[in-house]
Amino acid sequence: MNTNEIQETRSFWNRVADDWHEQVGDDGDRNRILNSDPVLWDFAGNISGLTVLDAGCGTGYLTRKLSERGACVIGVDFSEKMIEVARAKAPQLDFRVDSCSALSSVQDGSVDLVISNYVLMDTPDLDETVHAFYRVLKGTAIAIIIFSHPCFPADYASDTPDGKGVQYRWEFPYFSQRKLIAPPWGHFTSDFIWYHRPLSDYWKAFRTAGFDVLQIEEPRLTSDRQHLALNERELQKSTSRPYSVAFKLKKPA
Repeated sequence: MNTNEIQETRSFWNRVADDWHEQVGDDGDRNRILNSDPVLWDFAGNISGLTVLDAGCGTGYLTRKLSERGACVIGVDFSEKMIEVARAKAPQLDFRVDSCSALSSVQDGSVDLVISNYVLMDTPDLDETVHAFYRVLKGTAIAIIIFSHPCFPADYASDTPDGKGVQYRWEFPYFSQRKLIAPPWGHFTSDFIWYHRPLSDYWKAFRTAGFDVLQIEEPRLTSDRQHLALNERELQKSTSRPYSVAFKLKKPA
């Protein structure tokens, strides 16, 4: 575990916590609403009465939605500022300052479901984090892992000259693991820190930790929900390429 990188990443998320809350709001951003949240809820099924860990909860939009669906939910994030915002929004919920790579506030075998929603590409310690997820789950329990698709990084995408397609420009070997700095986008003013890993490295981390891989999906806007797109550009982007990849994992008995 690289302590300096963890501190650097934590400091970044503390700086952008208010901006992040503006980005995801109470319902998630457009990518989550259109593409990945439907997959998340399909993978999760009925969560009423389950103890659910929202690992890397940020400002807590998903934590609140899990609670609304009847789960006994714990939201953890290593950013103190993120948890401060989350607690202000829902003081009745159990929010904890804790690193996903340690989960020191969560007991072994105490959780029915772990959800990690757009977190793993932002943590410098993938293997430790996946092992922590495995540790806190009960036997035969499920983990749902969603992260930005490493094969189609938005930071390296641009529209084709005719505006009908997208092209990707790689400045480094896809197969190398590395920390990357992305320029600010939207209303953000700080550079983004994230960690590139090839897709197969995530799969290997899941299997090394002991998980069985039950399902994998590349979320996209399905035909029955295309009317939810706000415009033709949003429709085209959400039906032509994946922004994320979703795994459903199981801890064996």
